[in-house]
Amino acid sequence: MKFKKLGNTDLDVSLICLGTMTWGTQNSEKDAFEQMDYSLSKGINFFDTAELYSVPPTAESYGKTEVMIGNWFEKRKNREKVILASKVAGPGLDWIRDGKNSFNEDGIKKALDGSLKRLKTDYIDLYQLHWPERSTNCFGRRDFVYREDEREWNNFENILRSLEKFIKSGKIRYIGMSNETPYGLSKYLELSKSKSLPRMMSVQNPYSLVNRTYEIGMSEISIREKCGLLVYYPLAAGALSGKYRNGQMPKNSRLSLFEGWERMINPLAMKAYDEYFKLAKEYNLTMVQLAQAFVNSRPFVTSNIIGATTMDQLKENIECIKIDLNKEIMDKINIIHNNNPNPSP
Repeated sequence: MKFKKLGNTDLDVSLICLGTMTWGTQNSEKDAFEQMDYSLSKGINFFDTAELYSVPPTAESYGKTEVMIGNWFEKRKNREKVILASKVAGPGLDWIRDGKNSFNEDGIKKALDGSLKRLKTDYIDLYQLHWPERSTNCFGRRDFVYREDEREWNNFENILRSLEKFIKSGKIRYIGMSNETPYGLSKYLELSKSKSLPRMMSVQNPYSLVNRTYEIGMSEISIREKCGLLVYYPLAAGALSGKYRNGQMPKNSRLSLFEGWERMINPLAMKAYDEYFKLAKEYNLTMVQLAQAFVNSRPFVTSNIIGATTMDQLKENIECIKIDLNKEIMDKINIIHNNNPNPSP
């Protein structure tokens, strides 16, 4: 396993992070235990979850994933071996804390205490804001559209001051954010410096061969400010495995079971998958190996969050850590990207 520093902390997190969002819908607790046991045996010390999980988010599935992780900690007695990341949900879902899930101190306290109880631990190593309160272009929206009727939202300084209290209490070690923009990332970092407030250590955003939008405004900040990317959807919700090519829709695949990921198989994305399939074949790689090795190689990436519903998928994703892409194949990746940039944001 390879390791990188989390932000400017002294924590060394594995370059591969175990994603958990399918546990409770597509995966049972037995599956989850097997994945955690195997990942730990392969040197993975970084697990990512959220109060919202499992996904797709529903009132019935809320918190199920954290419960499974907590049961595993209780049974294995190994909490200290894992750098644990979780998230507080932003506004928009009325079944989370009766719709009062804003990032004020009371809202964060209720979310954090709930997560700690489910996880059966007294601290979370990295606590992340799952999505911004303000209107932004996240979750597949390419462009920012300003809403004049935008609801009131906490300002950045108030959020940091609230989080500071939970850091001082020992419930949180470090903080991060998810689904953020250059504006949000730069504002948080600026306030941390000018007001001597806790510093955001990471950004969890989507990134893959078919979604390199992070490179446009975020990657430079990540490198220069040591606030790296925790990648989610490195395989474009599984589409970069090639399993949806040629009109296929495998039984029990995410796109066959649930709505919400249609953007991953739009016509431009399907065209890109065909090109990456041919490129992978040229170099005797699978599409998964090509896609994951690309993500793992990026200098602004702190950790690559892999999710799997089967052990075979998990093993292949972890083994990709051993693959290095040479300049020749990287040049060909960039040609494909330049001809069809970011077809699946």
